[in-house]
Amino acid sequence: MKFLKKSLGQNFLIDQNIIRKIVNLVEVKNRHIVEIGPGDGALTKEILNKKPKSLVVIEKDSALVSKLKLKFLNEKIEIINDDILKFDLERKIKEKSIIFGNLPYNISSQILVKLLKFKIWPPNFSDLVLMFQKELSDKINGKYLSTHYGRLYILSNYRMKIIKKFIVSKNCFFPKPKITSQIIHLCPKNFKKYSIKDLNNLEKITNILFSNKRKMINKNIKKILNEKEINNLIDLRLDQRPENIKPEMYYKIAELYERKS
Repeated sequence: MKFLKKSLGQNFLIDQNIIRKIVNLVEVKNRHIVEIGPGDGALTKEILNKKPKSLVVIEKDSALVSKLKLKFLNEKIEIINDDILKFDLERKIKEKSIIFGNLPYNISSQILVKLLKFKIWPPNFSDLVLMFQKELSDKINGKYLSTHYGRLYILSNYRMKIIKKFIVSKNCFFPKPKITSQIIHLCPKNFKKYSIKDLNNLEKITNILFSNKRKMINKNIKKILNEKEINNLIDLRLDQRPENIKPEMYYKIAELYERKS
């Protein structure tokens, strides 16, 4: 495949059994579907076989876009040549859309955070079915007290129900990557115990506190809250490390931070 571009992190899924397994995770028939990074269209073809109501695919590589337009010339599909990180996806998707994506490894966490930061919540999508490097998927699902617990889980858990699905071997791709992948199914939470208005604030707080992951939070917390606000958080101990603080406490800190902003 001479059109492969290493800079775009292109690894195309070629195992038909895995492709079917991914698409069968959700009911596609008569639903609005969006696919991020369709590549050569292997997953796209299987989605179309399931008769969706509409299908929009977003691909950055113009050479692949030309190939996709030829491959699906007579199909009901909208092919957009754009960078997903710059594209206004929130405006484009229709109500209760399902979003699929065999995401480029080098920008997969950025794509996830973009989806988490939709301004209107619950969002127009009902399901995300995304492929990540297994190491990253472990962080997304890195529950409290697990070895993978950290910023990405705290952000994802605030807005999503996270369901790890299955491992995808490196042998299922061309070219074969050096790492194993994993499918994760995420569903937006329709209610929130905490009322963080802007997820950027939660992201900022986790960035500050996890900047020294192995150190106690007693210094960094003062970059976020004043002494009175800290004292109001009865369950917060300043001799804790960021990895020992429950997600719910981060959400409380974010709420306090927004009140003073």
